[in-house]
Amino acid sequence: MAPRPSLPSSLKKRKAASNTSPDDAAKIQKLEEQVTTAVTSKTSLNPLTDLLEAAQNATEPSILTKAIYALYRSYVVIITNGLLSNIPANEEAKAVRAWLNERLHEYTELLVGLLKDEDATLRTSALKILLSIQKHLSSSLSKASSSSALRPQFHVSHFKQILQGLILCPPSPRGRASNKRSKSERLNSEHDGKVEADVRDLFIESYLSEHDDVRWFFLRESALLATYSKSEYPDVPDNLLSFLERLTTFPTDSSELNSWLVEELGTRPPKAKTSSESDDEDENADRPEKTADAEEDDWRKFFEDEVVTEPKSSDPKKPSVRLHKLTVHQSLHSLSSHKAMFTRTWLTLLPLLSVGSSENSKALAARALNVMHGGVMPHLTRPVLVMDWIASCVDYGGTVGLLALNALFILIKDYNLDYPSFYTRLYAFLDRDVLHVKHRARFFRLMELFLSSTLLPATLLASFVKRLARLSLNAPPAAIVMVIPFTYNILKKHPALMVMIHRADDVPQDEQDPFNPSEPNPTLTNAIESSLWELYSQRNHYHSAVSTLARIFEEAFTKPNYSLEDFLDHTYTTLYETEAKRKIKKEPALALEPTQRAWFVTPSPETESTVVLDRVDSVWSFS
Repeated sequence: MAPRPSLPSSLKKRKAASNTSPDDAAKIQKLEEQVTTAVTSKTSLNPLTDLLEAAQNATEPSILTKAIYALYRSYVVIITNGLLSNIPANEEAKAVRAWLNERLHEYTELLVGLLKDEDATLRTSALKILLSIQKHLSSSLSKASSSSALRPQFHVSHFKQILQGLILCPPSPRGRASNKRSKSERLNSEHDGKVEADVRDLFIESYLSEHDDVRWFFLRESALLATYSKSEYPDVPDNLLSFLERLTTFPTDSSELNSWLVEELGTRPPKAKTSSESDDEDENADRPEKTADAEEDDWRKFFEDEVVTEPKSSDPKKPSVRLHKLTVHQSLHSLSSHKAMFTRTWLTLLPLLSVGSSENSKALAARALNVMHGGVMPHLTRPVLVMDWIASCVDYGGTVGLLALNALFILIKDYNLDYPSFYTRLYAFLDRDVLHVKHRARFFRLMELFLSSTLLPATLLASFVKRLARLSLNAPPAAIVMVIPFTYNILKKHPALMVMIHRADDVPQDEQDPFNPSEPNPTLTNAIESSLWELYSQRNHYHSAVSTLARIFEEAFTKPNYSLEDFLDHTYTTLYETEAKRKIKKEPALALEPTQRAWFVTPSPETESTVVLDRVDSVWSFS
């Protein structure tokens, strides 16, 4: 069925006004009062069902907003009175508690769906209510279990529902509540499974970046959501990455773990048992059987060592603490535990960002690589764990390959990764297209960084400058003005390469260039035996900026290194503007005098006489 045309604006306003009745708002307020009275007087809570149905059937944003806030206030009263956390005294109280939990689950599902509503106020209001209920539920649960070893606690089941709304993004229930839409229209309506930007930013700024307990549980539970079927939830990797790439605050010291959504979790946990104490207890106690859920949630498998311990103390005699022996409360106050959860989430997400033929996959991988060296690696337990995924991204070339090379270089330089084929992979990027693509400026920035070490062998550097010189023969002028200062800086830093611009002139003319352009290994190309004749030929380039710059190799290398940033942003437009705006100090000589004309004499067929024609004057005008 084709979708119905949009209603005129005036008819829309009349229709909205007819649906927004004062009776609906009064009914919601009355139901809220009845629920509050029933909780305090311990009478029937059936008005809670009516209030929930009013919210589920509301289609206007104003009425729905009143309903969800009325439900929120009602549940705050229910939670603070301990109806959801206290141990039931009898079967009747147990049944009431189960019934209240079912209604809370339905209310939470409604709020979770509203995170994808078309009304921005409803989206942000739903998120704030969800997190506020999370705080009340956790605090009530912690107080109720004050005499148990589980105190304090975080209400995990409610938080899982919140994450499902943020990561899985189910559709809004408001459209489904309208009876004016046919079933086919509801089924054919498009649903975008990506998280809304305002909801994402609000959650990150107000909760994920602010509260350490929210961040720890988000990292733990989102790793499990990332394993959902990609065919059923294709946008899960994109949604999870959108949160992780914007997580710019992460603790680097245990003293920074000081902000909590659930205040009870901020209390200092009991001292964790040391490894020696735990081993003594294990010898005298039976080990509990590991359940399937515990096996799935075991983040220790993401580490090379079987036992992950807290950072060693300055006192060598002080025994270490095993992380897998910590309780949840102790883990929240452990920096190593936060890093473990962070590592687990990223190692779960990265395989889902597999680079394929689709542009979306490449875009996701590029986004992850953009934050890899600055926002991810410093907080991983062992940064080399991401090496395999990064190395696989290098094979795809382009922008993704360049970013992957940069991440590999950081692993080599800062984390002692042994990757012998790094410069071979970099050399492969110097193909016939590298000087023509739009990301060539980024490529030169990275290559300047990669070749900055003075300990690199001259044979390897010679291959790079020779390949660039060969590619400059068919490169645009804007690219050549990058190659020349780049080569000059390398020659100045490595005097062993000067022989490439000082070859003898008496070389036989029939001798071929010893450089082998088809050799993939940069140490075996014989480039050091060749010369940079390609750059010497650029002295005769048609563009004056190129020809003037190429003559720098004929002068003594006494000038300081060029700042490559001054040449990376050149294009045809900037080169033309530079020439057009240049002040002329001396008038150029003209090839022709203004009064000189060219005359041609042709016979006239009518008069059998000759006609003198000024052919040049008919084409050009001299003044």
